Amino acid sequence: MRKQFVRLTATLVLLFLSQLSFAESKKIGILVFDGVLTSDVTAPLEVFGVASRKTWFSDYTPIVINVEDKPSVTTEEGLSLNSPYWIGNAPELDVLIVPSSYDMDPLIENIQLIQFIKNTANNAEWMASNCSGSFLLGKAGLLDGLKATTWAGGEKDLARTFPNVKVQYDQNVVVDGNVVTSNGSLVSYQAALVLLSKLASASKANEVAEALQYTRFSTKKFIL
Repeated sequence: MRKQFVRLTATLVLLFLSQLSFAESKKIGILVFDGVLTSDVTAPLEVFGVASRKTWFSDYTPIVINVEDKPSVTTEEGLSLNSPYWIGNAPELDVLIVPSSYDMDPLIENIQLIQFIKNTANNAEWMASNCSGSFLLGKAGLLDGLKATTWAGGEKDLARTFPNVKVQYDQNVVVDGNVVTSNGSLVSYQAALVLLSKLASASKANEVAEALQYTRFSTKKFIL
């Protein structure tokens, strides 16, 4: 009887550890590169960083992934961001967030990057972009037939470049299927909260919004 109890206990411990390992495996990846707009990255990092410290979201970990094989990047505004990951060694992601730059052409022409985005989309729960990051999702073919947006004022450019995209005008955040696109900049906070409401719930996203004092400066809803 004692041996059976020991075996049962060992089995339960192993099961618990395997579940813990699985829970810790969920990753929210945020692409970074030299010249990336700071708020497009720091907004989701803060939102999901706060959420990941909650018991109900502790199985998710936000990470930054460099487009190039180097340890750090410098944002447009001069902030240095370090990352042990780049697109060549990134772990499997449950969510990928694609930020923007004032010069997107080198990124759009980066075959390895576009392939990484395509491959990630095959298994990820959600794909998202801030500002002109939508052009990278468009280049990867992920916005065809979907509603999407980009930076405020760039909608016509997005529609002209990707005629199969149902471009939405004057809309901060757009959700279609498992893709979230936004205007970026400060709207990146709203977009991250929208995405959090999809990953968790509206009430949980509101809990994080309150922790960040989001509602003290914005009346824009984040539950779509």
